[in-house]
Amino acid sequence: MLLIRGLHNLRPAHRDCIATIGNFDGVHLGHQAVFAALNERTSAAGLPSLVITFEPQPMEFFCPEQAPARLTRLREKIQAIAACGIDRVLLIKFDGRFAGIEAGDFVRRVLVDQLGIRHLYVGDDFRFGAGRSGDFALLRRMGVAHGFGVESLETVSDNGTRISSTRVREALQIGDLDHARRCLGRSYEICGRVGHGNKRGRTIGFPTMNLPLLRRSTPLRGVFAVRVTGLTSDPLPGVANIGNRPTLEGDNRFLLEVHLFDFDEDAYGRQVEVEFIERIRDEHKFESFEALREQIARDVECARAIFGLGGDDRIRSG
Repeated sequence: MLLIRGLHNLRPAHRDCIATIGNFDGVHLGHQAVFAALNERTSAAGLPSLVITFEPQPMEFFCPEQAPARLTRLREKIQAIAACGIDRVLLIKFDGRFAGIEAGDFVRRVLVDQLGIRHLYVGDDFRFGAGRSGDFALLRRMGVAHGFGVESLETVSDNGTRISSTRVREALQIGDLDHARRCLGRSYEICGRVGHGNKRGRTIGFPTMNLPLLRRSTPLRGVFAVRVTGLTSDPLPGVANIGNRPTLEGDNRFLLEVHLFDFDEDAYGRQVEVEFIERIRDEHKFESFEALREQIARDVECARAIFGLGGDDRIRSG
């Protein structure tokens, strides 16, 4: 898949395509249905498929403190889009200059002149342009004038309720991983590069891999049974805490920490994917490290039972 970073990197060779526009946070089943329709039409027309998306997401630019928690950071989103068989992604930097483009100018300058779009898929509630003045009706009118089709697909539902990024976010916030899994069509995952932590986990017998989240916030927090890929040929089971570690005074960073069962290799700098399998409990503040150690031991026992693994986890230090 070709990633085009910015409008300034568009070339004549990128013209003539079939496209869709949106945030696509989470790349859930609703998004995947749009991509499937896009791919079907491009295959029939012999044209490349194009996904147009933004970084940051518009709400993060206009109201950063009120923006919803990210389901996927940029790298994860691009990987998920590529897995859907899309040919190209145009990543537009959403800043004050771009936000000020009038809706009609965006259609003429970007969709028509630079991209030569033949057909466009958008949601029927899609708004764009300065002051959000552009809508589905405007796209339809301009499509007729400039020779491209505009189409809105039926929403994808689960148990009669529309699948959306908001719905996935709400499921994760209450720890309902099964609901999130049904909406996503896959388990919820977070990927990242293993970094150095304060190594306090080693002092209580449970060394952890630390993954910076690289996003303003996440809807998921608490303790979970997880599987980790990227370190060995097979996924490794473990237990993870995602949160700000309230027991550690003076350290309020929001981190994903993973303790893997029976694994003691050096993982620093490795790129891994953490798959969330089942929620175990909320994150709590403990009165002492000994109380924290005892709870982690219970969490490990619970997670091992979820994976059908017997025996106690080896307690190590160093």
